[in-house]
Amino acid sequence: MRRWMDELAATVASVAATAAPSVVRLDGWRGANGVVVGPGQVLTNAHNVHRGPVRARFADGRLAEATVAGVDGDGDIAVLTLDTGDSPALAWAEGEPLAIGAPVFAITGTETGPRVTFGLVSSVARPFRGPRGRRIAGSVEHTAPMARGSSGSALVDGAGQLVGLNTNRLEGGLYLALPTDAALRTRVTALAQGEAPVAPRLGIGIAPSWAARRMRSAVGLPEHDGLLVRDVDPDGNASRAGIAVGDLIVAAAGIPVPDADELADVLATAGGSVELTVIRGVEERLVPVVLI
Repeated sequence: MRRWMDELAATVASVAATAAPSVVRLDGWRGANGVVVGPGQVLTNAHNVHRGPVRARFADGRLAEATVAGVDGDGDIAVLTLDTGDSPALAWAEGEPLAIGAPVFAITGTETGPRVTFGLVSSVARPFRGPRGRRIAGSVEHTAPMARGSSGSALVDGAGQLVGLNTNRLEGGLYLALPTDAALRTRVTALAQGEAPVAPRLGIGIAPSWAARRMRSAVGLPEHDGLLVRDVDPDGNASRAGIAVGDLIVAAAGIPVPDADELADVLATAGGSVELTVIRGVEERLVPVVLI
């Protein structure tokens, strides 16, 4: 046990020396953080930068004004542009995704300097709601103790490489982190270049399945799980495809969509078009929708 504790203490010290200079504190945001991921680039959460100027304080005390290069509100990430000086970019971890039981270290910038805490991955593939209410899937839950307001800080492995962006504090002191996988890195690169993500839109208002079943039953139609179209934007993609008020969307790209989250997930990966399975009255039809 003593040997294990000594090894852990040595790893914490090594991680602090390697990664702490790459973590910044965002002044004026109750302890919000960011991570240097490239020359002049800091990654943080979208909910940390939605109002006012952004200033970053580095581990050595230096203060730098930052501008927002790009924001992905649905994914809750943002990239800031600023003078990162001598602060190195934190290396992305390579290899297999984090699994339950993996040791991790949270590095947070505080008013008195960096804080490093140790924990274990306690759950994977955890969903949560982003700042726009969109469900964000695939987050990692860990046990490294962190104070309130630590979002945007770094989650690293024993080599001090970035494995996650701490994002959401849960009851009981657990924390959720966005894994810094290949998909997130691609989004970061695009945001750093000023390429704001554009979420595909159908241009409809919908009622959830429970309401759809009740409304169909009230007019004598068979109950069916799906999303009831209650409003259609006349200039939207759905309108151009022939979707009408009263239609029941039961699947998208062949995948059942019992709730709005499932539909949004399909649309996010649909590309330029998606085929909707729609019930109009009692007739089921396939409706191709071009997403522009």
